[in-house]
Amino acid sequence: MTEIWEGLRQAALLIATLDPDLLQISARSLQVTLSATLIASAIGLPLGGMLAVYRFRARRGVIALMNAMMGLPPVVVGLIVYLLLSRSGPFGVFGLLFTPAAMIIAQVVILTPLIASIAHQALRELWAEYHDLLISLNTTRRQRIVTLLWDARRALLTAALAGFGRGIGEVGAIMIVGGNIDQATRVLTTAIALETGKGNFALALGLGFVLIAIAIGVNLAIHFASRTEVSSRW
Repeated sequence: MTEIWEGLRQAALLIATLDPDLLQISARSLQVTLSATLIASAIGLPLGGMLAVYRFRARRGVIALMNAMMGLPPVVVGLIVYLLLSRSGPFGVFGLLFTPAAMIIAQVVILTPLIASIAHQALRELWAEYHDLLISLNTTRRQRIVTLLWDARRALLTAALAGFGRGIGEVGAIMIVGGNIDQATRVLTTAIALETGKGNFALALGLGFVLIAIAIGVNLAIHFASRTEVSSRW
């Protein structure tokens, strides 16, 4: 209990003094995770819509594979992205390894199946309701997907938030491709891992409480900004 209280004190002290390192690390954490969430949503949400509307022979196999990829081990994703971006890899010429861009790429790979799977489940149910109406209106498949995405936007926001929640707490993949370099690629999760390894549990807990506060704050901000709950409806 002493370490927990000390961690709370450390967190309050870091925030109250506007510690420069904390601000920089927190900003980088948000930059990486928000960027990855936006890119993964731009890929995953339309993909979920396509799998709900389109019918093709391998559809069930694709859905099963997408659901299975939700459980991708982050360290394996990090290793694969590392090999692809290393100097001997096919994309080594771009020099992205050990940069925030590499961390974003790794998170996009992890988050896209999660967002696409949640989106598909929500859109599949909506498509069952809208199917006859949209068919009778002689809409194109693209128009059907756009309609589903728009009408299910609140449910899809939940999918994006689920992706953000997983991304903000990710450590394995971004440790591998980012290298946890001070002033360059260090984020809150990798800083917590570093301080824990050094035995500085109070500071690690303090950073952990800051991470939790940021995750909750971003979720609440999006929740209220998008008005996911309208008056007296829960």
